[in-house]
Amino acid sequence: MSDIVVVGAGQAGASLVARLRNNGHEGRITLIGEETAPPYQRPPLSKAYLLGDMELERLYLRPHHFYGEIDVDLRLGSRVDHIDRAAQTVSVGGETLHYDALVLTTGSTPRRLPAAIGGALDGVHVVRDLADADAMGPRFGPGAKVLIVGGGYIGLEAAAVAAKKGLNVTLVEMAERILQRVAAPETSDFFRTLHAENGVDIREGVGLEKLLGEGHVTGARLSDGTELAADFVIVGVGIAPGTALAEAAGLEIDNGIAVDSLGRTSDPAIWAAGDCASFPYQAGRLRLECVPNAIDMAECVADNIMGAAKNYVPQPWFWSDQYDVKLQIAGLNTGYDRIVTRPASGARSASFWYYRGDTLLAVDAMNDPRAYMVGKRLIDAGKSPAPEAVANPETELKSLLK
Repeated sequence: MSDIVVVGAGQAGASLVARLRNNGHEGRITLIGEETAPPYQRPPLSKAYLLGDMELERLYLRPHHFYGEIDVDLRLGSRVDHIDRAAQTVSVGGETLHYDALVLTTGSTPRRLPAAIGGALDGVHVVRDLADADAMGPRFGPGAKVLIVGGGYIGLEAAAVAAKKGLNVTLVEMAERILQRVAAPETSDFFRTLHAENGVDIREGVGLEKLLGEGHVTGARLSDGTELAADFVIVGVGIAPGTALAEAAGLEIDNGIAVDSLGRTSDPAIWAAGDCASFPYQAGRLRLECVPNAIDMAECVADNIMGAAKNYVPQPWFWSDQYDVKLQIAGLNTGYDRIVTRPASGARSASFWYYRGDTLLAVDAMNDPRAYMVGKRLIDAGKSPAPEAVANPETELKSLLK
């Protein structure tokens, strides 16, 4: 029986250990996490949990006792200091643990503002873990002034929560438009209008020059010379894969911990899955930052540790909740050259279909679950309906599957 050590007690790590036991692994399994809370959902941190609509226990992926029931040694509040690849051991809390297989599910970390421009001031927050959400939660009082730096999904979700709680919200995005890195102009326009209707002041094409204040943040100076007052700041400028441990161990790094199609790193005894890992995709490599990838890749790695030898094939999908709008995204829009708009099926709804030539790549569906489900099935099956049929309001969506 082999000993398996999993470093990183998030969505990927929790999914992996459960899959190993479901697959019949009888050896020792140790799951190590730096946080003191058992594995939990992260997406609600910038949505329902921050809004106060979800209690702490509902965040947990499984009750704490579950891990003992499946005989997993869950070590919380613990940090792995070193990997000794030659001895096949990890050092954690002064103890040395042996592994036959080591899995890195170390996730990602939020990018922070440099201290030189005020990033270290009190009242400057990121949204990544439970401690982050708990630290900023008390600041969400009606009438408070919040500045949000970054117009990606995390920033927009935080803006929606703040606006719903009665705060004065200003969001600045250095790029020409919000969501520029991840979505078409049509999707950006949809959410810009939505936030404007809810009183959010969105400023695009303007950067942050410096945060102001002594000790605690009191405002900001923007790149256009404007100065804004702020009681606190939320930074949503992207995340970086958690590669420090892998780098120190000399593993290959390529936009994350580089793994092969099975999920194995450059060391055959070490595997990786989730946000931290990049895998072969088409002619290059891909790293996905989403819950479905964390689950699917972790389960694939668990299967392969037990000899399945199956390639990981991602089926990307994402979601975002803002106000009363649920955005569901199927596929990857990289390389699109055409957007097809599907007529809205109801109030505050729309879907945008990404094509490269005649090939359907992705679908953004706002309050249109039917468009999302049909689009996802088409993409997963490698089918591309005629753009004209998608755009025609007389076309029944289900008929596109035929």
